[in-house]
Amino acid sequence: MTNDFVLEAINREFPDSVISHETPYDFLTLEIKKEDLKKVIHHLRDSSLQINFLTDICGIHYPETPDKELGVIYHLHNMMTNFRIRLKVFMPRENAEVDTMTDLYAGANWMERETFDFYGIKFKGHPDLRVILNMEDLGYHPMLKEYRLEDGTRMDKDDKMFGR
Repeated sequence: MTNDFVLEAINREFPDSVISHETPYDFLTLEIKKEDLKKVIHHLRDSSLQINFLTDICGIHYPETPDKELGVIYHLHNMMTNFRIRLKVFMPRENAEVDTMTDLYAGANWMERETFDFYGIKFKGHPDLRVILNMEDLGYHPMLKEYRLEDGTRMDKDDKMFGR
């Protein structure tokens, strides 16, 4: 399987679902419409493409882009052909919710809980969406880029030293 073959197969089946695509380091990466994500992943798993292993789910936060502030990234893998694909969906912070993949991949359970815990992104239909690594009464999502990396009272360091 090649990147072009898989991209063509997805575009043929879901002509309006792919917002953009790129291949950084020869890794097919697609931005998918949020409402079509589950259909696309279901198709990748159950079609002849056999992309049947969910490697990872993680969140991302781009505070400078309000309409695409939060995102969820899915890494999928066909173990037989060693083909990998990355799918991304983005959403505004006030509507941070995507469909759960736990009914397609049992391993999505903990990954979705971790993403919810750290970014506050909700997964519709998740069987047990609650915090998994942080304290329940923490009151915020620690991976959101809302807080300074260093103590503001220190004069010897600033956020520029940490890439901000």
